[in-house]
Amino acid sequence: MSEYQYPANDILFSLSSVAQMQRLIPYLDDAIDKDLLEAILGEAGKLAEHVIAPINGSGDKEGSRVESGEVYEAKGFKEAFKAYSEGGWIGLSGDPQYGGQGLPSYIATAVNEGVQAANLAFSLCPLLSLGAIEAISLHASDELKNQYLPKMLAGEWAGTMNLTESAAGSDLAAIASKAIPDGDVFRIKGQKIFITWGDHQMSDNIIHLVLARLPNAPEGVKGISLFIVPKFILDEKGEPSQRNDVQVVSVEHKMGIHASPTCVMSFGDQEGAVGYLVGQENEGIKAMFTMMNNARQGVGLQGLAISERAYQQALSYAKERKQGMKADRSGRAVIIEHPDVLRMLMTMKSQIDAMRSLVYVAAVENDLSHFATGEQKQESIERTALYTPIVKGWITEQAQEVTSLAIQVHGGMGFIEETGIAQHARDARILPIYEGTNGIQAIDLIGRKLHSDKGKAMTSLLAEIEAELTEWEQSKISDHTAPVKAILEQAKLATQYCLSSMQVNPVLGTGLAYSYMMLMGYLIGAWLQLRALHASKQDENNLDDAQQRSWSQSVSFYCDHVLPRAVAHFQSIERGQSSIDDLDESSFNR
Repeated sequence: MSEYQYPANDILFSLSSVAQMQRLIPYLDDAIDKDLLEAILGEAGKLAEHVIAPINGSGDKEGSRVESGEVYEAKGFKEAFKAYSEGGWIGLSGDPQYGGQGLPSYIATAVNEGVQAANLAFSLCPLLSLGAIEAISLHASDELKNQYLPKMLAGEWAGTMNLTESAAGSDLAAIASKAIPDGDVFRIKGQKIFITWGDHQMSDNIIHLVLARLPNAPEGVKGISLFIVPKFILDEKGEPSQRNDVQVVSVEHKMGIHASPTCVMSFGDQEGAVGYLVGQENEGIKAMFTMMNNARQGVGLQGLAISERAYQQALSYAKERKQGMKADRSGRAVIIEHPDVLRMLMTMKSQIDAMRSLVYVAAVENDLSHFATGEQKQESIERTALYTPIVKGWITEQAQEVTSLAIQVHGGMGFIEETGIAQHARDARILPIYEGTNGIQAIDLIGRKLHSDKGKAMTSLLAEIEAELTEWEQSKISDHTAPVKAILEQAKLATQYCLSSMQVNPVLGTGLAYSYMMLMGYLIGAWLQLRALHASKQDENNLDDAQQRSWSQSVSFYCDHVLPRAVAHFQSIERGQSSIDDLDESSFNR
């Protein structure tokens, strides 16, 4: 099993030359210079490579366990979480008023790529904590912020999301958990399932954010409120003291991410769990979507991260494994000399390059939505909303292919658990399901993001892509500009088809959503690949000949072998509405 290497140079290039992080300079009090960023990423790389990555395989084998109502994580995880917390990593982009460092979130994204690639199961705990921090920061009262944020930003307390119930999966309108007013607090009663890191021993307290209904609340999502429910109720000094009425019922046995305890949580088996209202009554969905959108981009990042980890391992194996003869019959060949293995490796690499570009473009846009002012702020809010389902949906779909190809490169040894490569595919399989399935992401894109503003935000994005493609076409940086422009024209037509279908019937129109999401993912990936190629040729990036050649080959391969998939999705949109409309239960004869 190869050791993980944090790709600091690729991340720096993506941030500076593709995501253009310098766009934030006018809005920041203190600009983040390259030396500071390199120093931060250098330390993040050491943490990922030397502390978190070594417990990935062992954690997968050991998993977690429940003893006397407490969940115990795999060996080494508590120590790794302590190192992560004491390094100040969770508070990188947090509010300085509560102990955060106030850095742009793209830096936290770059750090988290390494943490997630090193150990996906471990990384889910801080990911959920960051989502909880964001929701509390934006929606809770000052009193609750002062009580909870300093400890959470310090990593002393962890956070969770408690949405799903056995009768209410993605359908949050069906949530049945209750919140009964009791003086200044609420008593929470109900059961939640699939709660990632719902219990553990890595932090002194766990701050659950729980969706529940108040008495006489309206039906559906309009009657859901959000509550802070700590594992331990705080004493007068703000320290954990009395155990709250929150219990772990069980830990799920899963296909992957074995070291991440996925818990069934019971609230209020006795007197009712003490909870504190976050935001306004019956507006819990608004607050929870703050967490969800944060987590959705985070899950897209996980798709990139696990793909990078699998690719590194496959590349290392391909350079060492001998199989067959060299082309000139002069001796045995390492398998990276075989054209089909080269094809698989570049299929992985070219998609990872495109995925990384999209992740960091979206991260910088998200920062602009917070830091910018005036027209730029509103544009960035709209663009971030548009990117989010594509980041989550398209990237996690690509991760399925990349981790599967990593097994294929290993041949029969890839199917053997001892090589460790199968773990990445098992771990990655949850990503298209997490934080709203990819079908939901596609419906979000075609419904909330496209239909709701009549295509305004998407038209703006397509116009930006077209303007850059035209500029590069004139400068003749690549022979692939014209094919990308051809896909762009198909994307414009697909946008109109989808808008028309949604106007006729918003329910049936969503049958086109998945193809539309994938089409846009492949197009945006190609656009950003060409932007990277253009940037790689600029002197200020100081890329040597080998690095420039690598980028050039990645872009060429992507445009020749990956981008054509967009055509199939366009044809599904162009021709396939009626065959979707005709489907019903009687279409399946078993």
